[in-house]
Amino acid sequence: MKSIKAGVLEIAYHETGPTNGTPVVLLHGFPYDVQAYDAVSSSLANQGFHCFVPYLRGYGPTRFLSTDTMRSGEQAALGADLLAFMDALSIKNALLGGYDWGGRAACIVAALWPERVRGLVSCGKGYNIQDIANAWKPAPAAQEARYWYMYYFHSERGRTGLTQNRRELCHHIWSLWSPSWRFNEATWAKTSPSFDNPDFVEIVIHSYRHRFGGILGDPAYHRIEERLAAQPGISTPCIVLQGQDDGVDPPVEEDIDRLLFSGFYERRIIEGTGHNLPQEAPEAFTDAVLTLSEVQQ
Repeated sequence: MKSIKAGVLEIAYHETGPTNGTPVVLLHGFPYDVQAYDAVSSSLANQGFHCFVPYLRGYGPTRFLSTDTMRSGEQAALGADLLAFMDALSIKNALLGGYDWGGRAACIVAALWPERVRGLVSCGKGYNIQDIANAWKPAPAAQEARYWYMYYFHSERGRTGLTQNRRELCHHIWSLWSPSWRFNEATWAKTSPSFDNPDFVEIVIHSYRHRFGGILGDPAYHRIEERLAAQPGISTPCIVLQGQDDGVDPPVEEDIDRLLFSGFYERRIIEGTGHNLPQEAPEAFTDAVLTLSEVQQ
């Protein structure tokens, strides 16, 4: 475990692999942590890659440097954190991989600062940048039902529930989102302490309220949010990985996200895999990184 001051945070992270290897930054989602990449980072390190796996804001040992900083969970904050992390470690450019919140951070940096990204592995939603201006539009009924937790977090009952029952709630989400993943209690026990971070609840609540336009963001990220509102395209080489059994973002037949990517692009649907793709199917994730490393050479 290492840590570094980056932007408004002291970011805790795991680092493995030779320091002269191609840098790879791997980003977890909600409600998971860096353990999701144990197998992936080990495999990539053995093949000569220099891997960095940070805890996102509100998770594990990552902490804010000031008590005065807004505990924002908005997408622009996640993208800014990733860029600050790369700057602090003098990573000129890197292969980025992520899912859920981490995939969003990776997509944002790829879209707004493409010179910093050699390639992108985006899991679940391929184009994972929120269209907040249109978030009020109802989705199909089945999709709305899968988003129950988002609506729950809009209520004070949901805030209290997340505060008091965070481990039970997150364990339930794991089961719903990855129905074919038979994780054991030892695996769960390695990750669940990350949700005891003192800022976890505030950041989660803010994230899900902000994405629907129901709450203001941190003014420090207003310019980034303005740029994201234009739904910028991604020119970085990209492989999208989708779990066939994903209980929150199941793959659909028509790949409408393809239109937002202008460079090399592939979509791979992984059978027997749910939402936590790098931990459930590390070989598939590693293979995507290897493919991109060849594409960008």
